[in-house]
Parts: sequence; C-alpha cells; structure tokens
Amino acid sequence: MKKARAMAIICALILTAAGCSSGGDSVDTEVTVTTTDSESAAENETAAETEAETEAEADESETEAEESETESETESETEAETEAETETAEDESETEAETEAAAAETEAEVTDTTTAATEEDVTETTTAAEIEAAQSDSGTYAADESVVTPLGRTYFGDDDILWCALSGTGAEFTFTGTKCEVEIKGDTVCMTGAVDNKVRIAIYVDGERVIDDMVDVATETYTVFESDTEQTVDIKIVKLSEAAQSCFGIKSITVEGEKPVPVDKKDMLIEFVGDSITCGYGVDDEDRDHHFSTTTEDVTKTYAYKTAEALNADYSMVSYSGYGIISGYTSDGTKASSQLVPTYYNKVGFSYGSFGGVAPSDIEWSFERQADVVVINLGTNDSSYCKDSDKMMEYAEGYMDFIKQVRAANPNAKIICTLGTMGIDLCEYLEYAVITYNEETGDNDVYYLGLPAQTGSDGYAADWHPTEATHEKAAALVTAKIQEIMG
Repeated sequence: MKKARAMAIICALILTAAGCSSGGDSVDTEVTVTTTDSESAAENETAAETEAETEAEADESETEAEESETESETESETEAETEAETETAEDESETEAETEAAAAETEAEVTDTTTAATEEDVTETTTAAEIEAAQSDSGTYAADESVVTPLGRTYFGDDDILWCALSGTGAEFTFTGTKCEVEIKGDTVCMTGAVDNKVRIAIYVDGERVIDDMVDVATETYTVFESDTEQTVDIKIVKLSEAAQSCFGIKSITVEGEKPVPVDKKDMLIEFVGDSITCGYGVDDEDRDHHFSTTTEDVTKTYAYKTAEALNADYSMVSYSGYGIISGYTSDGTKASSQLVPTYYNKVGFSYGSFGGVAPSDIEWSFERQADVVVINLGTNDSSYCKDSDKMMEYAEGYMDFIKQVRAANPNAKIICTLGTMGIDLCEYLEYAVITYNEETGDNDVYYLGLPAQTGSDGYAADWHPTEATHEKAAALVTAKIQEIMG
C-alpha cells in the first residue's frame, strides 16, 4: 500500500510540471498600416500638383512618424514579450526544479518504504527459500553407498535392494529434514516360514531404538522419524537375528528434507567369527529350558557388539548357531560336517532364505575393506563331537588351517582366538593350535585368549546360553586384549 501511494504522488507531480510548461503568458503584437489617397485637381494642375505634393509630403511625414511610432511600440512590445517569456521560462525552470526536488524526495521516501518492505519480504522469502532448498532433495532413494554406510557383509543386488543375512548387518546414514521412512523387504522365509525363523530387526534414531520388529510380510514401511521442525539425525538399521534362518533387504529410504548421506567409517574394523554365542542366541529369554527362536536373538547384547561399541569400531559378524571348525553341534556323537564356519567364511553368508532368489552362499565376499582385528570364537559346538584326544587334536589341526584361511583374507590383521564361555573342554587344544601356528609360520600377530565359563550367578538364557550380564564380562576381557595388542 505504501508503495502504491508513493507512485501516485510521483504521477501527480509530473502532471503538474507538464501543465506549467504549456501554460505560459503570450503577447499578441498588432501592426497598424495607414494608406493615403491622392486627389487630382483639373482646373489648376500646377496648384493642385503642388498642393498634392505638399499634402503627400505631409502625409509621408505623418506616415513615417506613425511607422516610427509603430516600430517603437512594436519593439517595446517585443521587449516586454521577451521579458515575459524570460520570466515565464524562469518560472518554468523554478517549477521544474521544485518538481524534480519533490519527485526526488518522494522517490527517496518510496525507496525507504520499498527497502523496508523489501527487507521484510526478503526475510520471508529467504525463510521460504531455505525450507524449499532443504526439501529440494526430498524423495525416495535406494540404499546404495551414496546414501548409506553398509554394516557388516551386505549385498546390493541388481534389484537395487541392500540385502542383509548375517547378524548385525544393516546400514547407517544421517539426514536433515522433517520425516524419514524406511521400506523393508522380507525373503520367502519371512513370508511363509515359522515365526521362530523370521527376521528380527531394530532401527535406531540418534542411538535410541525406535523400531523392534519381526519381518513377516513381503514389504513393510516404517516411519522412523517425524518432526514439525527440521532436524539432523542419525539412523541405523540392524539385523538382530542370525543368517541361517532368514534374510531381509532395505528396499528404499524416503525423506522429506535433504538427501541422506552415509556416516563416516570408523578408524578400526573388527571382524567377529563365531557361533550361537556371537549371534546372541536366546539373550532376550533368560530361561535355560526354553529353546531357539529368532524372536529372542539380539546381537547388540553380545560380547562382540559391546566390544565394538567400547572401542568405537566398525564391526562385521560372521556367525551361525550350531556351527564349528570341524563339526557342528551333534547330540549323538556323529560329526556334523555340513555345519562348518570355514565352508562359508569367504562368502557373503549362508542362509535357508535368500536375496530375492540369490543365495548368499553363492556370492563371494570381497574383503575390500581389511579388518584390523579378527576375533574367532569357535569350538563350543566342536566339543559335542570331540570327546577323545584324537578328535581334540583333529580340532586343533583344523583350527590352524582356519587361521591360515583368515590370514590369507586379512594379511595385516591381528587375530585373537578365544573360547570358554560355554565350556573350557577345548581351550587347551586351542591354545596349542595358536602356539604351534606361531612357531610354524613365524606369524606372531595371532593370540590366544581364554574366557571364563559362565556361572549361575549371572543366569542362563535359552538352552543354557549366556545372558547379557555374561556377555558384558566377556566384552570387557576382549576389549582389554584388543587394546593391549593394538597399543
């Protein structure tokens, strides 16, 4: 409104100036012309001629006088007109100057008003622009490495889905905005299998678990973050259950705000290779008489995950319940040679589920990022088979072969071989294997760490597995060992 009023004032002033320049005074100059007729005398030509000449001369003098008077009057009138015009021009100049001054003053007022209004408008526009810019990348994204940092051994398939099998696998990213949704895809086991074999996942926002769910449909979308105000948050998706039973995929990430970005990788990567203890078997079910279920597995409560957290390290879990070095768990003494960790160590994983039709065990793991430390916790299931010294020695020899396999994949890693939480029967043979390997190869970056057996004071989880309290004690010992050898 102020701007419109100012423009009206300017237009009125310009019209006033135009009227002054076209309405100046004008002086009309009249010129009088006198003519004399000559008379002819027939009776006396001479006298008449003389008299006529005399009268003509008189008339001429009179005419000259009149003309002279007229010229004087004309000159005077012209001078007066010139003076009038000069005065008019001066008046016009003064009027134009006044008009210009008024216009300039008005323009200044308009400029001030416009500037104030513009500043207010700019503030509002900037706020709107900032919001628009912040939401310019709103949309749906595949969980590739331009958007997320994969956790553990994952597989980004041709279907643009980030597939996860092993315990602890998933993805982490940050984003700035007001809303984030994650679409999860289950494999065929999730859709049709028994509830005890389905995938359990957790989703964290800034370290707080906001989703804890069993994946039992083909796809499901979770709103993991929503706010009236724009915020920058860290979002982490973790598979709590183990690989063998089922897999899931991160199909898409949808945000209102900026494009998600991967979190920075940490300075240290620790790989944990193990069995049900490393998987977190039964840790959420502290009843030793209960049995296996993925619903009660939680890798984040294990010694492995807790060790990585304590050292602020990235992790990778390669673990399967019931698996061993030379034999899986057996209840009748028969060697379970199909359940061996070395068989699948160089693969993305093993599962009865799949990555949208692709078996994890058909995919070679790249070892593109080398582990700084590898912790091996295997032997608990072997002990169900190794009931005499020959079999125990077979375990030691098989263990040395596995150390060589791990070393080939991780040439510069420190390797810690640990055992004892669920039984110490094979600890002596494990220590023997490490010492013998050191002597035979000259590789002294392989270490033995015996862990104390769990006790009833800390309780027992399903099928006599360690409770979270027992895991915490083991984590403290493993953490201290890593700190010792890494300096």
